[in-house]
Amino acid sequence: MHSPSDFFLITSVIYEQLPYYAYDVLKARGFSPYLPHYRRKVNRLLFRLVNYYRPKTLIEVGIGNGASIGYMRAACQTMESVTMKGRNREQTLRLLDEHLQRMQRVDCLHIAHTPYYREVFEQALPFMHAGSWMIVGGIYASAEKKAWWEQVVNHPQTVITFDLYDIGLVFFPEKRYKQHYLVNFL
Repeated sequence: MHSPSDFFLITSVIYEQLPYYAYDVLKARGFSPYLPHYRRKVNRLLFRLVNYYRPKTLIEVGIGNGASIGYMRAACQTMESVTMKGRNREQTLRLLDEHLQRMQRVDCLHIAHTPYYREVFEQALPFMHAGSWMIVGGIYASAEKKAWWEQVVNHPQTVITFDLYDIGLVFFPEKRYKQHYLVNFL
């Protein structure tokens, strides 16, 4: 048994099959269906998540080609969004700290395909609030990342987690029991 809001997220956002208004525009921008990190299906899910939750602030840390942030920005053009594509650890974490300090509260954090996922999670955690949510890319990319994802699921500050294989979703609501969902999103 799960909450009505979790059921709605699964059935009406994650499993949504109808085309959204921006899909054709995004396709026309040249985002290939064979992207190096996420399938188009995942990028469209990122679009739907941002469209549904309407975050005011979004931070993305990764090394991709910008497709995922393009999909998310198309879903909510009024949000303040920052993307950091850093392969340099110190520079990436310093920039992340600057943005976190300036924003003070993060509504959505996308830990995309970055080798610094542990550090990004720990650094951003104090800035997450009850309405925050997090997207973690490639949760099965390696045995090490899979083990870390299990730590995230069991972390005392994370409350609701979804394993969609390609990505993990983390929510921090207050007054909810800890719950983990395994969702077939292949």
